[in-house]
Amino acid sequence: MDVFSSDALWAGTGLGAPARQVLEYLVGHPDADEDTVAAGIGVPATAARAALRSLEAELLAVRVGERPTRWSASPPRSSLGALLGRKRQELARAELYAEQLHEIYRTAPGRHIATDLFEVVESDEQVGARYAHLLRSSRHEVLHFAKPPYVTSRIAPADDSTATGATVRPGVRLRSVYDSDGISDDGCLEAALRSTTAEGELRLVPGLPMKLVIFDGVAAIMPLRGDDPAAGSLVVHSSTLLDVLTALFESVWERAVPLSLESRPAAPTASAERHDGVVHSRTRDILRLMSAGMKDDAIARALRLSRRTVQTHISDLGRQLGARTRFQIALLAQERGWLGAPEE
Repeated sequence: MDVFSSDALWAGTGLGAPARQVLEYLVGHPDADEDTVAAGIGVPATAARAALRSLEAELLAVRVGERPTRWSASPPRSSLGALLGRKRQELARAELYAEQLHEIYRTAPGRHIATDLFEVVESDEQVGARYAHLLRSSRHEVLHFAKPPYVTSRIAPADDSTATGATVRPGVRLRSVYDSDGISDDGCLEAALRSTTAEGELRLVPGLPMKLVIFDGVAAIMPLRGDDPAAGSLVVHSSTLLDVLTALFESVWERAVPLSLESRPAAPTASAERHDGVVHSRTRDILRLMSAGMKDDAIARALRLSRRTVQTHISDLGRQLGARTRFQIALLAQERGWLGAPEE
């Protein structure tokens, strides 16, 4: 009976494992007594007897004889169909009750929900709870903008509090863009690195427009005031605004620079990493992060190099390109294709 072996196939019926196993056995073994059923599925006779009684109560099994009592499954199409019909009615009543509870939730004192399209959440604790719920509910992708000022007590994809349970589910893709102007110390950098899971990607861009987290394209959290993240947040459910916010994220994502997380051995100079006009991985990493607006100290921390090594690479590149400023270095490197994807 391998066709029935998955618990997921029975999830909507409300039947426990013993009852399910007994029913599967009876479907193929009519007129079986209790001992035969127990032996057939490998459970004690008392457990088989209790399961048979529960199936009888749901009209899924009937007695067909006495001394000893024998059992047979009711026709599955009609009997299970009737059971599922009753479950659908129960779910409909539960959905109606959920709407009644939501109305109470929406109008409770201290809660600001003028419409189901938006919700104002004021305290750090409430924002954290809403974020944790939305993150754990996500099944496909979470999009994240992070920029200063940071509030470390508030839950966010890269905060320490993520480790307390508000984590991305396995298989859910996390794409984060950090404002490179905010990567100014080891704490910020380490928080950014921790946010990148096995399914995650991290990029940097200067002048990020806002803080934002989008969950599966069905909800988003953004601060009410960009200059004061402690002033409260707006939870967005409007499909129109979510489409706009997602389009904004994708536009920024396209021009953001990926942050290299690999620890490659550092070459002593940029010229030592060039061969026949090809820029090797470490120099390319420095160029890409520099073009994202990161300072020398931040680049050094990101690539696990010394500040002096980073400055040596940049100085050598400036001489090779005939550039006097960091902007000119980035521009000329881009023209020569040195900011492309890392080599295999």
